[in-house]
Amino acid sequence: MSITAEPIARVVLALSKLPGIGPKSAQRLAYHLLDSPDMEIEELANSLLELKGGLSLCSTCFNVADRNPCSICTDANRDAALLCVVERPSDIPPVERTGRFHGFYHVLHGSLNPARGIGPDALRIRELLPRVRSGAVTEVILATNPTVEGEATAMYIRQLVSPCGVRVTRLARGLPFGADIEYADDITLGQAIESRQGF
Repeated sequence: MSITAEPIARVVLALSKLPGIGPKSAQRLAYHLLDSPDMEIEELANSLLELKGGLSLCSTCFNVADRNPCSICTDANRDAALLCVVERPSDIPPVERTGRFHGFYHVLHGSLNPARGIGPDALRIRELLPRVRSGAVTEVILATNPTVEGEATAMYIRQLVSPCGVRVTRLARGLPFGADIEYADDITLGQAIESRQGF
């Protein structure tokens, strides 16, 4: 016999399916929503319903957008010579928050993973080549995740775009700011040594 009312249990179950939300956090959120004014609940429900219906993929960069082309692709202040390749739309906001990148993006929508049947044709790699060959791009920044799949994807793309005469770079890896060297794992410290810069 459950001590939680069925509607609350359903909300807890739904919320716990979200990334980073465990059962306790989901329960806390459910009770918070229960105590919230009806207007806030309606606003949340409507925004969730509109989330999928009001968005599509930009036909240029394949980012999730509410217009086509997206606001990044139509920004005349961006540097057309720089093209940053990311795995997912969710990778763009962290790059933008740095305030250090002012070029354009290309979203792959995943990474190569032959074990799961994800090959080059399942990603937006084919659409990347015309953008690189356009003549405007001089540098392709490979910002795939530092995983086995991300590395394989970056190497595959490097092989494809290098003959186009553009500079291909990879995001530097190494120690995070504020970290102690003695606590760094061997791989991270090794990458920091390999990615060292002049000072």
